[in-house]
Amino acid sequence: MKRRAVLALLAGATMPLPFAAGEPSKVFRLGMLSFTPPGPGIRALERRLQTLGWEEGRNLRIDYVQLDDADTNRSLAMAAELVRRGVDAIYAGGPELAVKSAVAATKTIPIVMQANDYDPLALGYVASIARPGGNVTGIFMQQIELTPKRLEFLAEAVPDMGRVVVLWDRFSADQFEAAREAARSLKIPLDGIECTDPPYDYERALAGVEGGHRDALLLLTSPVFFVDRQRLAAVALDHRLPSIFAFRQWVDEGGLMSYSASITDMGRLAADYVDRIAKGAKPADLPVQQPTRFELVVNLKTAKELGLTIPPLILARADDVIE
Repeated sequence: MKRRAVLALLAGATMPLPFAAGEPSKVFRLGMLSFTPPGPGIRALERRLQTLGWEEGRNLRIDYVQLDDADTNRSLAMAAELVRRGVDAIYAGGPELAVKSAVAATKTIPIVMQANDYDPLALGYVASIARPGGNVTGIFMQQIELTPKRLEFLAEAVPDMGRVVVLWDRFSADQFEAAREAARSLKIPLDGIECTDPPYDYERALAGVEGGHRDALLLLTSPVFFVDRQRLAAVALDHRLPSIFAFRQWVDEGGLMSYSASITDMGRLAADYVDRIAKGAKPADLPVQQPTRFELVVNLKTAKELGLTIPPLILARADDVIE
């Protein structure tokens, strides 16, 4: 990204966003609220905006704000300051606090959400999927519904699995409850390990959990887990744990399997919302979209290191196999 203003609130003080002098009024200002540094989804959003004719420094300005997952009040204040700086639309990606902060800051500026691990309809951010009403629309990723499917894939890949261990945190509590329900239905013993107080100590959390005893790992979606994906993939391999993760980025780092919609696809879709809003569309009239394509990714290199033979049926269903 060529130019990006970054908002910071330190010790309750506000640091102004440095807007360029003489910036033309036709420049569309997009505020971004997220819990992680710009990753594959946001980069895909930016590339798609470029394809649609939006160029930073010419007709687009992006102000990126990394929210504080440990301090709700600080995140709310950061979103409010972003609104005071005059953005034309807000992208709120990830956990609920992103859209919650945006909605608390404005009831008029359009908000494009990427709801990765919460239900915006159940929580009242939109009136309906087809007619969201208000100033919020965007993408709804149904992680709770996908959690049982991930557990099924893990059980198929490791047919002699004796127990599944689930790492979860405050962002993934609803997913953990869905995993417990699915494990009961599948008659799979499940142990949950809650991670608190980032940075998480994964080695300590998984002490005594070993793949040699036919344990396996189910990792839920969380912005903290996503940032730590390289560490988590390595820890799972160190403990010889067959594992399934949410997004393929974990598998690219050495995880065994993942099942989800594509983060980059969702980023591109978010850019389409931004483009339509910039051209005059109202969020209330833009239906919320839910991913319809989900990808199963398998890392055969990791399977080999674990001494695990992936069943042919899993490989046949995989959308991508890393060898």
